Amino acid sequence: MIPYAAPIDDMRFTLARVAGLDRVAALPGLDVATPDLVDAVLAEAGKLAAGVLAPINMGGDEHGATLENGVVRTAPGFADAYRQFVDGGWNAVPFDPDHGGQGLPWSVAFAVQEMWQAANLSFGLCPLLTQGAVDLLTEHGTPDQKAVYLPRLISGEWTGTMNLTEPQAGSDVGAVRTRAVRADGHYRIQGQKIYITYGEHDMAANIVHMVLARLPDAPPGIKGISLFIVPKFLVEADGSPGRRNDLRCVSLEHKLGIHASPTCVMAYGDDGGAVGFLVGEENRGIEYMFTMMNNARLSVGLQGVAIADRAYQQARDYARSRVQSRELGVRSPDGVPIVRHPDVRRMLLAMRSQTEAARSLLYSAAVSLDEAKRHPDPATREAAQLRVDLLTPVCKAWGTDVGVDVASIGVQVHGGMGFIEETGAAQHYRDARILPIYEGTNGIQANDLVFRKIGRDKGAAARAFLAEVATTAATLRGKPGDDAESIAEALEDAVAALTEATAWMTATVGTDPVAAAAGAANYLRMFGLTAGGHMLGLAAAAALDDMARGLGHPAFLDAKTITARFYADQFLPQVRGLLRPVTGGHRATMAMAEAAF
Repeated sequence: MIPYAAPIDDMRFTLARVAGLDRVAALPGLDVATPDLVDAVLAEAGKLAAGVLAPINMGGDEHGATLENGVVRTAPGFADAYRQFVDGGWNAVPFDPDHGGQGLPWSVAFAVQEMWQAANLSFGLCPLLTQGAVDLLTEHGTPDQKAVYLPRLISGEWTGTMNLTEPQAGSDVGAVRTRAVRADGHYRIQGQKIYITYGEHDMAANIVHMVLARLPDAPPGIKGISLFIVPKFLVEADGSPGRRNDLRCVSLEHKLGIHASPTCVMAYGDDGGAVGFLVGEENRGIEYMFTMMNNARLSVGLQGVAIADRAYQQARDYARSRVQSRELGVRSPDGVPIVRHPDVRRMLLAMRSQTEAARSLLYSAAVSLDEAKRHPDPATREAAQLRVDLLTPVCKAWGTDVGVDVASIGVQVHGGMGFIEETGAAQHYRDARILPIYEGTNGIQANDLVFRKIGRDKGAAARAFLAEVATTAATLRGKPGDDAESIAEALEDAVAALTEATAWMTATVGTDPVAAAAGAANYLRMFGLTAGGHMLGLAAAAALDDMARGLGHPAFLDAKTITARFYADQFLPQVRGLLRPVTGGHRATMAMAEAAF
């Protein structure tokens, strides 16, 4: 596996020239996010990612996590890497300084998090979930809960988990059977949870589980679920871990990838009931848990970007060094690096353009998240939050699909060596494959986009976003050169097709939900492809402006423009091709008799 190097130049350009970091730095409390500080943060994070996390990635995949007598041991080097991660203050980047956070923008935190996930996806899953637990308790915890848990979770001294899934209740959270019984000012929790990432490990002094459970007198279904803090060790009056709670890891899942991340089956209450503490009000657990889930969904989309970039770097370096066959159109019989062959160029640009498009979309969503939390104008905050809500399922689903697609192409660029574990290309593909599944499968994300986001406001937020894309196309029309014209033309056609699909969805979602659901996945892909083209269009416009003014590195700016042109030529035409599957595909999808499958 090749060494990892964080793409800091592209991250910096994307934050500053595409996503809108200048708007973030103008927000109250975020004026610290100056270009110099952001550059320094990215540089230091890149050193940790490249020098500490990436070198233990392949070894972690080979060794995996192990369960011995109820104790989960992480792969060699992971506990030490986590100590360095915590000592560097990296877990605290986007959080409130009142609880020990560094108070930096989420948009900067996203760039930093991308490095952890790209360098070592199995490692990065641990702080990802802790981050979600912090967000949840910040929004819904009591003052006492915040005082006890937030400083230790923010520092990384303790880690957090999300406990939803049960053997009989996968995506159907309303089928949860884990029980909670009121007992002397707290609750006793009994039940089993599966697929709990970092549910048990040896990297932190305590693990704070966020557990969904049902009270005996709760209403049925999803409305009867409550949320509880269930720490591995109960907390003493001085804040230190005390006696062991009644919970344990009973087994580790054997998985296709992310082997170094312990995925635990957790048993609660085998000896009378684990002590849990209610978050918020009874029977509102799903509402609260969605704070953590939406945070995680954006972060999982970012994982797709990260693994795509890691796979691209691997394939690019291999293509530069692998000599095979003579160059087309050249008389010399000598072999050349395969990067000179047109089909390999096509694959590399497909990897690069999708990765950069998805990165820009995630960073742009993070800027909207900062504005939703910090902007002084209520109307602006509301519009920013609606944009985040709209883009969250797109970022999660399309971003993770990009991760799988790019990692798969990476194996193809390697040829037979891609299928051999020693190169590392296969690990990226195996690790990426979980991303479209967890935190709500991508089919669930598509339904969320169609039924909750499009259906909720009759497509208003989607139309607002499409207006952004149309503005980008118009801006490109005013730039010189064939590249800008071609990108603008492709964007305009994509906007027209997605506008038609959005109108159909808006009209159909309430009258024929089966038809809407049958087209939802293709509609989300239309949205993702168009949004990615929009972001690369913004990048191309910025690059052309910088070149005209003599700013920046010409080779870098030229590559940005070419990448955007390739995406416009190769991917944006797919948007119109998906229109018919969205608006008419339900007929065949639902026609076949169940017994015929």
